[in-house]
Amino acid sequence: MVIGFDLGGTTMAAGLVDGRLELLEMVEVDTPRRSQEDLLNGIVALIDDLASRSPRPIAAVGFGIPSMIDQPHGRAVMSVNIPLADLDFVDFMRGRLNAPVFIDNDANVAALAEVRAGAAKGAREVIMITLGTGIGGGIITGGEVYRGATGSAAELGHMVIDVHGPRCQGNCGNYGCFEVMASGTALRRYADLEAGKTPDSALAEAIARGELPDGALVSRLAFEGDAAAVSVMDTIGFYVGVGMTSLVNIFNPEVFVIGGGLARAGELILAPARKVLAERGLRPNRDLVKVVTADFGPDAGMMGAACLALSELKNSGTPY
Repeated sequence: MVIGFDLGGTTMAAGLVDGRLELLEMVEVDTPRRSQEDLLNGIVALIDDLASRSPRPIAAVGFGIPSMIDQPHGRAVMSVNIPLADLDFVDFMRGRLNAPVFIDNDANVAALAEVRAGAAKGAREVIMITLGTGIGGGIITGGEVYRGATGSAAELGHMVIDVHGPRCQGNCGNYGCFEVMASGTALRRYADLEAGKTPDSALAEAIARGELPDGALVSRLAFEGDAAAVSVMDTIGFYVGVGMTSLVNIFNPEVFVIGGGLARAGELILAPARKVLAERGLRPNRDLVKVVTADFGPDAGMMGAACLALSELKNSGTPY
């Protein structure tokens, strides 16, 4: 029995998972963001609560966190959207949880889940793009997670796709990053702009009533045919396609897996993204790659963190 923990910029989720990757129970709460101390205490409390309901002892805890990671030393170096930096994360959590702890970037573990048991099962060259508060990236090459020299590779959300774009969010000081152009945060910005241009639209009316212009609202209104909401989704899809075009030319993946909360929008985002990819990508890469949504949906990070824990236990010879 392991716990997979997905730490997001808006919410964090923990799942109780057995050795067959069966999810027995999960808990999701808002991410504490006032300070690093609050964040760490919140993580520990959530895991302790879930572990107390486990029918068997917890063999390990796997973490997917949205941070630059020093993999060999188990350190969280810096994070864009959460207050987590310069921390020996693995040592800290081992001390608080009294269990083996394994750590990786949240999009890396999401990609691992999709390759092991999800939408990209059996593929060896895969790029995962997670669309949430920010944008995460995971690269699978040769069937294994690509981590770079120190473990902090695949920060795809901070690939610049518009040099004249707005300043990126959180602790990133760049401009026009993939994240600031195509994330859930970007969607809210586009929704406010579109509502201002179309005051009679259902989107503008919803915002005027005080509804939050997040992915759930804009997706629902787009599915219902509101032109303003469709325009917002087209814009997100366009920039997702621009990002995929660079990645397909560089990495020649078999599959793009799109995950995160915005992946619930499905073809509202994927259709315009595929169109851009088909128009701008180089042949044959653009013609061979598949673009699919994550089988695990927004749970991909949590299930991937559980995969990480199970894989590390297996590699160490620990029975589970």
